[in-house]
Amino acid sequence: MCRLDGETIPLLPGLFQVLSNISSSFAYDPDDSGAIRSEKNTIFMIAFSCCVAGILWGASYAVILGWGLTAILPFVFALVVGSSLALSHMTKRHHYAVYAQTFSIILTTGLIQWSIGGLFDSGIVLVWAVIGPLGALLFFSPKKAIPAFALFFLILSITIVFDGYFAEHALGVSDTFSKVFFAMNLSVSSLLIFVFSGYFVGTAIREQAKADRLLLNVLPAEIAATLKESDDTIADHYESVSVLFADVVGSTPLFSDLAPTEVVDWLNEVFSVLDELVERHGLEKLRTMGDGYMVGSGVPGTRDDHSRALVACSLDMIEALKSLPPRNGKRMTFRFGINSGPVVAGVIGKSKFHYDLWGDTVNVASRMESYSEESRLHISQSTYELIKDDFDCVSRGMTDIKGKGQMQTWFVEGQRSAPMSRR
Repeated sequence: MCRLDGETIPLLPGLFQVLSNISSSFAYDPDDSGAIRSEKNTIFMIAFSCCVAGILWGASYAVILGWGLTAILPFVFALVVGSSLALSHMTKRHHYAVYAQTFSIILTTGLIQWSIGGLFDSGIVLVWAVIGPLGALLFFSPKKAIPAFALFFLILSITIVFDGYFAEHALGVSDTFSKVFFAMNLSVSSLLIFVFSGYFVGTAIREQAKADRLLLNVLPAEIAATLKESDDTIADHYESVSVLFADVVGSTPLFSDLAPTEVVDWLNEVFSVLDELVERHGLEKLRTMGDGYMVGSGVPGTRDDHSRALVACSLDMIEALKSLPPRNGKRMTFRFGINSGPVVAGVIGKSKFHYDLWGDTVNVASRMESYSEESRLHISQSTYELIKDDFDCVSRGMTDIKGKGQMQTWFVEGQRSAPMSRR
């Protein structure tokens, strides 16, 4: 048992808690990012473990082989790594500990190997040196890890070339000693290499998943997959799709009395509801524009019911917005507008790129929203022709649309209980 902060706790959990507290303050810098803080904690735990292993390593050699160079070298290794931890903590430059541990484990295992004798006399203790380059690769880029690999191959080459000489001047090592240390060196080092590899693979998988999630937040899944496989321009023509625009009614007076964080939080709440409905209906959110919202149906994956699906989603959006609680006695309401027709779709930009639609169909959809009314869905004649059998619509008559002149437009009142063809 041990005591920590006045409490009595079991020894091993208490020791882990103490080490965790120390590692969290190791080389602490208030400007550290979460990734740097995690890296520092990892370096401390690995370096501390190596110090303990070095002491145990040296003690076992001293008991079996007697006090000499072979037994001293692991203690020197522990001293070097421990000193580098202290230096890293004082300077807040945690890579000092990585450099010290990486190069000292390669040199130390090489010297121990040569001091005992040939490869098999020592139980192939040099296998531990592989951890050095792997550690460098864990914390540095492949380019910065090259010197560690170069040193390892140099030590390995010397060991192989002069193995006969070292074997002739070997210590009086018994076969039992060689076999026991061969099993220990090979099994424990293999376990550590497995852990290192698992960390690399796990990190790579997590980072890839994170990158994929970010990419899918700005691009449709089909387009993201194409973009990852090729740098070619992505552009397609679609003969018939539907486009929705939605915009907040009276946003300036609505947000005038709110702090910026309150505005963003409110918009995030509302747009999250819209996002969920878009996903539920199998549509594609294209982008938000301030307090505006754009959705495509039939892109990038074509579908015959693109207009019906988008109209149904829009009606669900109107009802969902009505059910949201008001803030400061105010409600956020939208105008909705849809148009259907041909578009060109593609990805623009090399950085901060996004998937977008172009064409007169998009422009008219935007006009449908601008000329709509609060909490109503305004559609063009082309969309009406595609959905008139499934939804109840009210003619707005001929409307003078900016840039288009007189157009027949409609308000969608709701979905029919059964299609007209069956009524």
